[in-house]
Amino acid sequence: MATIHFTDTAEGNAILTENPFALLVGMTMYQQVPVEKAFAGPAELQARIGRPLDPGTIAAFDPEELEAIFRQQPALHRFPANMAKRVQAVAVFVVDTYGGDVTALWEGVSSSDELLARIQQIPGFGDYKARVYAAVLARQFDVTPRGWDLNVPDWPNISEVTSDAGRAEMKARKKVWKESS
Repeated sequence: MATIHFTDTAEGNAILTENPFALLVGMTMYQQVPVEKAFAGPAELQARIGRPLDPGTIAAFDPEELEAIFRQQPALHRFPANMAKRVQAVAVFVVDTYGGDVTALWEGVSSSDELLARIQQIPGFGDYKARVYAAVLARQFDVTPRGWDLNVPDWPNISEVTSDAGRAEMKARKKVWKESS
């Protein structure tokens, strides 16, 4: 297993590397904000709630209280109210579907198509986000069901990032790719 390099801090990267739910929260938050902001969110959320970040804890939160935590300055996301709802919906999904165990999402899958189908059931995960998340799982955590390489995105994405310099390089390539698309 590699060390994730999606944030600017060792603490932020460590929680993403060690806690599968934190990585899933970061993926959920990874829209309309820079990669570093999105993926720093799980460590900051854990610090704000004062206990380990896990699906059961977030699922059980009073929605208004969770929104207040997301809104606390600096806000955890550009759209804190919406993102608090999305993160809680993802937590509820993991609790209801996988008994609170994020790794059950990929354990026992027989193919990458099955994995993608499972990921696309997560609230807010369409094809783009599902493919990026599956590629992160494959490239960073060796979650490689049969055919995994067929579903790896062919555009610059965070699954390629293996260092801080690589993160900056990926962002530059992604900007060029978006401009040419």
